[in-house]
Amino acid sequence: MATAKKKRAKSGGGKLRRTHGLTVRLDPKLRYLADLAARKQRRTLSSFIEWAIERSLDDVVLDEMQGHKFTVGNSAEALWNTNEVERFVTVAVNFPDLLTHDERVLWEVINADARLWGVDFPRPDGSGVVTANFLNFPRLREHWDDLKAVARGEADPSILPGSEEKEADLPALPGDDGDGGEN
Repeated sequence: MATAKKKRAKSGGGKLRRTHGLTVRLDPKLRYLADLAARKQRRTLSSFIEWAIERSLDDVVLDEMQGHKFTVGNSAEALWNTNEVERFVTVAVNFPDLLTHDERVLWEVINADARLWGVDFPRPDGSGVVTANFLNFPRLREHWDDLKAVARGEADPSILPGSEEKEADLPALPGDDGDGGEN
């Protein structure tokens, strides 16, 4: 009785992980030199570019406090999260200068909705320090798509959490009997 040996498929020897495609335009000289460097390291050009980007992340300083430099590379674990909401809040709270215009608008929409924030939170109008700990993450995640739609101007703010309660919380105007008609 002969036993058959299972053949393993040849692999590139790299880590097996899910990746995303990216189209990049390179100067012909840089492309050629990168290709030579990749050959020298016995990598594909794509693998070489990924390796080079990863190495360069330590050169990009995000912030400097008390003599310590926070780079993209040494902050990677704190910055990365598989959840889009968590990633966004981390950048918005810690590095607001990195937000795009559209992300700033979204952050303003989030800041304006008190029901997304903890009860004891001093509003982010300069009266207190903003930290992610004050956010109601379950509610934020639940309404994330609506918040983004409002920020893009594609939806009315009335779809946001508690919007129907907001008007009820407003004090009545003098002479308003609540029926909306004239006296």
